[in-house]
Amino acid sequence: MRLFARLAGKAGLVLALSMALATSVSAASRPTPAKESVPQATFISVGDATLTPFGWADFCNRYAAECAPGQHPAVDIQLTPKTFDALRSVNTLVNKMIRPMSDLDHWGVIDRWDIPTDGYGDCEDYVLLKRKLLIEEGMPRSALLVTVVKDENGDGHAVLTVKTNRGEFILDNMRETIRGWNEVPYRFVKRQSQEDEDLWVQIGEPTVAPLIVSR
Repeated sequence: MRLFARLAGKAGLVLALSMALATSVSAASRPTPAKESVPQATFISVGDATLTPFGWADFCNRYAAECAPGQHPAVDIQLTPKTFDALRSVNTLVNKMIRPMSDLDHWGVIDRWDIPTDGYGDCEDYVLLKRKLLIEEGMPRSALLVTVVKDENGDGHAVLTVKTNRGEFILDNMRETIRGWNEVPYRFVKRQSQEDEDLWVQIGEPTVAPLIVSR
């Protein structure tokens, strides 16, 4: 709740986000019925190091506190009903409260990665806000990986890959539900390394990376 109060620039958005987050935190703190289960996915096979997106490098220059360069232990999220509920809450909250707007309309530039403090953003901005919130909730940053994909039309898109002990899941502004990475219709291109978030690694067979991510 404190995070959204700092982030949002409009009083109405502050109130709506604060109430929604307070509700989700309260629900997550309740005892979980034994019959609830968590999903299972598969794991992504990553390859060699590849080019770091300019958008990420520029973002870290402007938001140094959001980035932790250098080597770090690779820690996966232990997926339980409560942690999965937290993932769903953040994904739903951000998707509902942030309104889509292209970087060109928003900033007057083709591509800019940012925290959507004014309530507007495109795909990578949704990703960065979700990542920030989940880190604030105590989840390991090495399990929250910004990922570049190509959508069904071959256009650049960004999603958040969440690496857990039960596989890897995708938080996506284009979908309300969280799915296993192999259940979304994207061509995965590259993502952050778990050991070094400034090091990006290839996913699958080599392909030309999109110049921008903009959905």
